[in-house]
Amino acid sequence: MSLRSERRWIELITGSRKPSNFCWAFILFLGSLGFLLVGTSSYIGKSLISFFPAPQILFFPQGIVMSFYGIAGLFISSYLWSTIFWNVGSGYDRFDKKEGIVCIFRWGFPGKNRRIFLKFFMKDIQSIRIEIKEGIYTRRVLYMDIRGQGDIPLTRTDENLTPVEIEQKAAELAYFLRVPIEVF
Repeated sequence: MSLRSERRWIELITGSRKPSNFCWAFILFLGSLGFLLVGTSSYIGKSLISFFPAPQILFFPQGIVMSFYGIAGLFISSYLWSTIFWNVGSGYDRFDKKEGIVCIFRWGFPGKNRRIFLKFFMKDIQSIRIEIKEGIYTRRVLYMDIRGQGDIPLTRTDENLTPVEIEQKAAELAYFLRVPIEVF
């Protein structure tokens, strides 16, 4: 989503609160809980899951492995739920012609560097760069080339933009900033 006027362009960036992340975190939580319950059932010798008889699984080695997978899955699931809760990666890009400043803000993980805030002068922007890699893992990323700072990504690598969409977004931004476009 973006808010535009003649002098200001604000592009809102969605973070980790995407429907796919909610689905994966939920599926991983349920699956790892199931593995842990089966491993625990094989240890105590009683069926904690009604449709799966525990006496058929020996605790050593199958029950230990199932418990290990369950615990590992719960750790990964808790990591995903934490990133969703903190909304890691969300923020905004603000391009302000009136002040001549570009501000890039993102939320990170809690700690000293939770708020990531970059500020540049518009006159330091050399170009808008599009990186396109086709193949099995298609990657289309939009970068802003800043003099003395290098390339700063403006889109996520997992944002599945079509070639037409990324070209249109790059053209609109380059026109707004009055800088050239480079394609790599």
